[in-house]
Amino acid sequence: MIRRFNKWRLLKDINRAIEHEGFDKIILWLSLPTAVDMVGSFNEQASIYYCGDDFEGLDGVDHKMVKPLEQELAEKVDLILVVSKVLTRKFTHPDSIILPHGVDYPLFSTPAARPHDLPENGPIAGFYGSISAWLETDILVQSAIALPSWQFVFIGDIKTDVSSLQALPNVQFLGARPHNQLPAYIQHWNVAMLPFRDNKQIAACNPLKLREYLASGTPIASTTFPAAREYEELLAIQSPKEPFSRVILRANKQREEKARRQSRVSTESWQHRATQLEALINHLSR
Repeated sequence: MIRRFNKWRLLKDINRAIEHEGFDKIILWLSLPTAVDMVGSFNEQASIYYCGDDFEGLDGVDHKMVKPLEQELAEKVDLILVVSKVLTRKFTHPDSIILPHGVDYPLFSTPAARPHDLPENGPIAGFYGSISAWLETDILVQSAIALPSWQFVFIGDIKTDVSSLQALPNVQFLGARPHNQLPAYIQHWNVAMLPFRDNKQIAACNPLKLREYLASGTPIASTTFPAAREYEELLAIQSPKEPFSRVILRANKQREEKARRQSRVSTESWQHRATQLEALINHLSR
């Protein structure tokens, strides 16, 4: 009954928008399994499921409900796009294609002035993004204690318990910042961090910030996960049982490789991804 109500309400709103915009050739783009009932409702030329996360491993999601909906959606659509190699294993659909995230290379590679609220006393290890349960706070606490001369800076909304970090004198939480201000921060860090937990969600992720970090040229210290290993020659990646503080110090020794990091993602722009997507859609709608 809930699905029928949701479909009725969505159809009403979307059809109104279609009429207002004068659309006559519809390509249906879905990024949530819960929208499965929209497939076939608009006499669309083609339907696409854009899978950007492993919903079965995502926090705050009813995994028992979402799995059958996603399977149903995968069977109905004409094309499945996934952002990582790990996600391709979920689908047997013959038309499943990897379309990784892009990066705003000009924004992150163009030098920006140092923000006034960055600490001046010592080298900086930084992170920006949602400060959530997928961050490995234990290794961050260990690192901040092991490297007392370093400043640890976090930018983003806090959505998990970080009291153990907040208690340390060399850790600062600056709050969220607009996306276009982030390059100014990361370019003036000594090391950018990807301190993620080893779980199903992270195994399937393709974090935007990885390519943004690379485009800035800043050295990167990372835990190990599949998306990071695709760039392993450019990152300092944590080895089994290695303290993360040592990974930060290893990354800091890679300062001279800035040009290599930037060059690797210089052709992975959002415009390039859009061109790839346009070609796929044109093929589908013939």
